[in-house]
Amino acid sequence: MTNNEQKGVALITGGSAGIGAVYADRLARRGYDLILVARSQTRLDALAERLRDETGRSIETLAASLSDRDDLARVEARLREEPRLTLLVNNAGNGAVTPLLQSDVDKMEEMITLNVTALTRLTYAAAPGFVARGSGAIINIASIAAIAPEILNGVYGATKAFVLTLSLSLQHELTAKGVRVQAVLPGATATEFWEIAGLPHQNLPEGMVMTAEDMVDAALVGFDQGERVTIPALPDVADWETFEAARRAMSTKLSRTTPADRYRLAEALPG
Repeated sequence: MTNNEQKGVALITGGSAGIGAVYADRLARRGYDLILVARSQTRLDALAERLRDETGRSIETLAASLSDRDDLARVEARLREEPRLTLLVNNAGNGAVTPLLQSDVDKMEEMITLNVTALTRLTYAAAPGFVARGSGAIINIASIAAIAPEILNGVYGATKAFVLTLSLSLQHELTAKGVRVQAVLPGATATEFWEIAGLPHQNLPEGMVMTAEDMVDAALVGFDQGERVTIPALPDVADWETFEAARRAMSTKLSRTTPADRYRLAEALPG
């Protein structure tokens, strides 16, 4: 199926497999030309060839490791120089399932570099052009671990909390400038992520693993509906709205001239 509507160019990181490859398929069918970024040129070429044949869209590939400073700089430059860029999908990332204190700190630093630093730099590369043109969108793939840090690895959860917080802040800064930002919080998804992290998804409890196709399709419905935060597996969006409303309400009470009464020294000392 092809779509002759011209929607500009979407750059997708981690775009050769899993969630990124599904985004590539869906966006090409929606009328986007693509720039696919991933480490494996072989995988990129295979996907690009299929999508060109099936959709007729222009598909550019860019083999790069976003953990490598020079490779990351090449992708940043490509974002800045593309005048037709309308969408950035920050999907690349890795994770861990081992407890924090049982994890290799060097591997944790590598995860921060990819999940936080690379995503931030790519966002900084794309956002000024979107603002200058008065339109554009950024989709940041976070995780339910962003709001449930007790699950999985603590550093992984912290990196995804960063992605969610950055997205919320960007929404505050950029919405009035015509730029949309969506944070997507998948639960367990059937991709290579789990095997690379050391726990194949086939070992997870039955009924909690979503296919990458269903996850992306749900996230794109949320995008079409204007959602700022999309949690594909959450049955009732009112639960998120209640959570977010409570956070916003509490945020007005966090900075005052005096400590809360429970911290007053005279009252805290035993009589």
